[in-house]
Amino acid sequence: MKTPVKTMVSAALLAALTAVCSQIAIPLPWGVPLNLGTLSVFLAGALLGAKWGFISQLVYVLLGAVGVPVFAGFRGGLDALTGPTGGYLLGYLLAALLIGLLVQYRPQKKWMLPLSMACGLAVCYAFGTAWFMILTGTGLLAALAQCVLLFLPGDAAKIAVASLVVASLGALRLRQPTQDVPAA
Repeated sequence: MKTPVKTMVSAALLAALTAVCSQIAIPLPWGVPLNLGTLSVFLAGALLGAKWGFISQLVYVLLGAVGVPVFAGFRGGLDALTGPTGGYLLGYLLAALLIGLLVQYRPQKKWMLPLSMACGLAVCYAFGTAWFMILTGTGLLAALAQCVLLFLPGDAAKIAVASLVVASLGALRLRQPTQDVPAA
């Protein structure tokens, strides 16, 4: 089955959006920046589905891995992936995949968008925080305080915005005129 060019371009655009959103950041003293990267991860999973949402984030991570400065603070390279925040970057892949799977499960339910994004975020938090703990030797409570609790209000706002954007784009798609094929 061929993949439409529109889908591939959409995945590339969402990878680029992740790179841009990752630069809109507030650096924090312990190295985990507060940025808008997860907003684009939410959009990728919900708009592109599991496969292409994952691929869009894989493109983003691979670009950063080869040295393109797409990660927060215009960083790139394997050092960024193997450093304390590397687990969150890899968590983007899992989050987009899970969001896409969950949205596909009950697409007609409005509550499914924010719930799927919250589940994706939880997976990203779990993977990233575990990675952070292993690399820094930080205990669970301290890691949760540094890597999760401070970010919850902002991530809740990003989930709300992403849910509204996805719902609006879905409504636009439904309103597009259909082209009827004339009867022969």
